[in-house]
Amino acid sequence: MPTRNLAVFCASADGTHPVYRQVAAELGTALASRNIGLIYGGAKVGLMQAVAEACLAAGGYVTGVIPHVLVDLEVAHHGISQLHIVDTMHTRKALMAEKASAFLVLPGGFGTFEEMFEVLAWRTLKLHAKPTLLLNVNGFYDPLLSFLDHAVTEGMLKPKNRANLLVATTVEEALTMLNIG
Repeated sequence: MPTRNLAVFCASADGTHPVYRQVAAELGTALASRNIGLIYGGAKVGLMQAVAEACLAAGGYVTGVIPHVLVDLEVAHHGISQLHIVDTMHTRKALMAEKASAFLVLPGGFGTFEEMFEVLAWRTLKLHAKPTLLLNVNGFYDPLLSFLDHAVTEGMLKPKNRANLLVATTVEEALTMLNIG
């Protein structure tokens, strides 16, 4: 089993551009090649499926954490190394955070955004000191990054806290910045 784990927050959809799924798969392969364990939402759909299956195909270790409600909707990936079935989304996020050495965010929707902002808020509150990196595939997060800069300009977000969100545009750059592999 790997000694370091990367929690990846990402979509249960593929998105409109094939590059999203390609980068998710590239990330999974890169994690396996560096002996970094993948911790993710435990689903067999969308970008979650792409990153998990690529990691497994390259010989990596994949831990999924999924709440009962999603297992019941038949989206749990039972073919991964380890699958934790938990009671709630809150339990899911807490377990992923506990097991992770760092967090990486791929394109996603409300769930992905919420997971990212929660670990950033926890870091602001000094509940952890783990890095959080947004992998800005195809400029997906450009509007959000502009908004965060606007929040700094408007005095609602401290620059030191804004700096807690690292940003990369390639898998290699992301893993180098996270310094976990």
